[in-house]
Amino acid sequence: MADEPQDNETSDDQQQEEPQTEGSDASTAGPVAEDSPPAHPPEGQSSTPPAGEESASKDEAPVEEPAEEPQAEKKKDAIPGADLEPIAVESDDRPLSAEEKARREAEEEERARREAALTGDSDEEEQAASRAPAKMEADSRYLATGKRKNAIARVTLLPGSGKIEVNGRPLEEFFPRPLHQTTASQPLAITGYEGSVDVRVRVHGGGVSGQAGAVRHGISRALIEVDPELRGELKRRGFLTRDARAKERRKAGLKKARKRPQFSKR
Repeated sequence: MADEPQDNETSDDQQQEEPQTEGSDASTAGPVAEDSPPAHPPEGQSSTPPAGEESASKDEAPVEEPAEEPQAEKKKDAIPGADLEPIAVESDDRPLSAEEKARREAEEEERARREAALTGDSDEEEQAASRAPAKMEADSRYLATGKRKNAIARVTLLPGSGKIEVNGRPLEEFFPRPLHQTTASQPLAITGYEGSVDVRVRVHGGGVSGQAGAVRHGISRALIEVDPELRGELKRRGFLTRDARAKERRKAGLKKARKRPQFSKR
């Protein structure tokens, strides 16, 4: 009988320990978050948040940035430098002098003649006068003087078949270059007297280019003596103008007319 109270005490202790185990299991599971909304809201309450919360959520939502690929495509399609303003470049078109125009015409005629010779075409474009050449008497002579740089040419025109002699030699021998040959005989080809007169020239001074220009100047002056009506055509082409351009003289202390010695600072 003395042992019975002890059994009751042990049973009471076990009953008291069981709720502790239950509480220990709950503590190990962790406390339930009070702020977390329930998975299923109770009846009578809507799941939509208030209007204030909706606006706050919208403000917090990140704004989507535009894609960069279209911009890259635009950059590729754009022409580089299209937005730059063009720079006005001054043109170097200056009026040519009569001498330069005549020189260019001579070069063009010589180039056309060479092309015709290479292609084998016998039809050459000759610039003849609009009127027939004037008739010359058998014993007539026309004298004139032409100048260019330091060269002086004395020209004599005679009725003949178009033979040209310079210092007793044929034109092709005295002026080997075709450009100088064309320059010297240019007035005869333009006026149409190329095959109806003989030309005798005495030239001295200057170089080959200056002598060719002096011969042309002298022949042009002699043709005016033959036919004064040719003056307008020859004057328009600049054959009657005495070209006064010459090489500038050397100055003291300089190597040439304007070239200076090299300056050395040290």
